[in-house]
Amino acid sequence: MEQVRQDQFDGQSEKKQKSALLEILESVAIAVLLAVLIRMFLFQPFIIPSESMYPTLQISDRIMVNKLSYHLGDPSRGDVIVFKYPMDPSRDFVKRLIAVGGETIEVRDSVLFINDEPVSEAYLPSDLDFNDFGPVEVPPGTYFMMGDNRNSSEDSRSWGMLPEENIIGKAVVIYWPLNRIELL
Repeated sequence: MEQVRQDQFDGQSEKKQKSALLEILESVAIAVLLAVLIRMFLFQPFIIPSESMYPTLQISDRIMVNKLSYHLGDPSRGDVIVFKYPMDPSRDFVKRLIAVGGETIEVRDSVLFINDEPVSEAYLPSDLDFNDFGPVEVPPGTYFMMGDNRNSSEDSRSWGMLPEENIIGKAVVIYWPLNRIELL
């Protein structure tokens, strides 16, 4: 009688261990699936590799990009956007949206003009001097992008307009390093 009870106890213990292991595996599988789906469709982290967006973004800053934002609305002037570089779509770039399709952009005496109206750019250092450019009209379905570090940025002034389909998403926050956490 004693032997039967011990065998039943061992069998129940083994079932509980298998059940716990299956629950752990199921939880891990769900977590991995959710992480993949979130990264594919909602948010994706990026590391800043250059100083082209200085002072807004610095080398090695880590940013989070909202990939859903432009499926719900259009990009706006001033947005910091991550996109596939038009000259090499295997590379990701981050720049600021300066002008949208149908607008005319010009830079005169380090002042940005859109449709012949000066644009305030509070995110730029006040003493920044950069070369004249334009005027250039932005075709529909494209965007004119510039880095905040205007003298050290490969942007629409050199490679042209950004096609809408190259946009990955809107940069929304610097999350690393901790002393630079900030909404963009």
